[in-house]
Amino acid sequence: MSTLDSLIVGINDGLWTYLLIPLVVCAGLYFTVRSRAVQLRLFPEMLRVLKDKSQPRADGTKPVSSFGAFTISAAARVGTGNIAGVATAITLGGAGAVFWMWVMALVGGASAFVESALAQLYKVRDGDGSGTYRGGPAYYMQRGLGKRWPGVLFAVAITVTFGFVFNAVQSNTITAVASGSVSGGGPSWFAPAVGLLLAVMLGIAVCGGVRRITSVTTVLVPVMAVVYLLLGTAVVLLNLDDLPRVFGDIVGGAFGFKELAAGGIGAAIQQGIRRGMFSNEAGLGSAPNAGAAAEVTHPVKQGLVQSLGVFFDTLLICSMTAFIILTTTPELGGRQGADLTQTALTDTLGGWAGHVLTAVVFLLAFSSMIGNYYYGESNIGFMTRRTWVLPVYRALVLAVVFLGALGSVGVVWNLADVFMGFMALVNLLAIIPLSAIAFRLLDDYTAQRRSGLDPVFTSSRMPDLTGVECWPDPQPAVPTGSGESGRSAENEGKGERTAAGAR
Repeated sequence: MSTLDSLIVGINDGLWTYLLIPLVVCAGLYFTVRSRAVQLRLFPEMLRVLKDKSQPRADGTKPVSSFGAFTISAAARVGTGNIAGVATAITLGGAGAVFWMWVMALVGGASAFVESALAQLYKVRDGDGSGTYRGGPAYYMQRGLGKRWPGVLFAVAITVTFGFVFNAVQSNTITAVASGSVSGGGPSWFAPAVGLLLAVMLGIAVCGGVRRITSVTTVLVPVMAVVYLLLGTAVVLLNLDDLPRVFGDIVGGAFGFKELAAGGIGAAIQQGIRRGMFSNEAGLGSAPNAGAAAEVTHPVKQGLVQSLGVFFDTLLICSMTAFIILTTTPELGGRQGADLTQTALTDTLGGWAGHVLTAVVFLLAFSSMIGNYYYGESNIGFMTRRTWVLPVYRALVLAVVFLGALGSVGVVWNLADVFMGFMALVNLLAIIPLSAIAFRLLDDYTAQRRSGLDPVFTSSRMPDLTGVECWPDPQPAVPTGSGESGRSAENEGKGERTAAGAR
């Protein structure tokens, strides 16, 4: 196991240091400049769009709203990366890693906008007759780039990464925190029992399709976020005098001369960007799968909502974890991941806080499992329509969740980094050339907003685009009647639609 772990660490260091970190940073900066910092400039618009209500369909079913899609992606984002991942970044990269996580969020908000707007534009109707939508990088690679093989490559990567590897990470973290709340780590059967419980609960949650997933995440995500923020706020208030020192450590660790001489800045940058991407998923290609499920009037709306999700995740939740750890400065004593955060809480608030964190981590990680599962299901739908594949995928996911509870923490996290890096590489290489389309969508949206309109997009607004399926022009009303007059009105409507398409 140690040999395998060393091999994985070597691959990780080379992949991230020489390829992914430069690509992630350069792509994020390019998107920021080309969009005129859309992630900052349109922040008030993000809050407005998040409140948009989706109207029930004619058959009485309720479509997935912007907020519903936001909670699916937030369910996958706001997970153990916010508690265990931040703690790991601080352990390996020092306090300066937090600064680079912030930078990653501010720059990555533009990447999140581009990929989610593209996912909305190139989404397709689900083939199960439910009236829901599917989309994501695999779909915009095939429909936007006109090539199916990159889409299949990405679909395989995200299904393995989120459906299997990341779900093993979540299960592992829940088990570690639960064991920390039990005296002596619990009996030998404790970890298998936790893994079995998680597998059963996940199976119940995901068998009802995207609407059931949305109904679960819209409840879990706000509750877990509020509880965790309240715990963190209590810790910060009790250690308020330490905040200036904490900010000094964060900035000093990112730029300090001592860290520069010791090579610590490189570790801070690498850990900050890696853990930042694991947490907020900006540019990773995962959140667009959830964003595509929303039923909105313009693709830019969901791009803005997913940018807001990056800020919510990193600047709020991850920052709270960093403050919990850095204001209490617990003795590491070999601790890492969620165990370090749990120790920091109990040192300040007492043993009860550790038990509360166990419940919070359970909700965080379990909701992440639901979102992770959905990403795999969506991409399996892209790769094949064979009915037997989805039940097999579900069974394998549940098995991995059980086995993840028994695995080694280090190997599971390092393996997650490898698969996450490969996913990000494929996605970023696709959205860089496709970003020009996202910026055209943004210009169309802002022009409509300047005219005082609630922006609406139809395919005739960009008739040169191919592969756009779900944004038809509204059908003109045909007068009731029969005979020649009825046929004449119908023909006129067809002619108007043809002319609109030509424009």
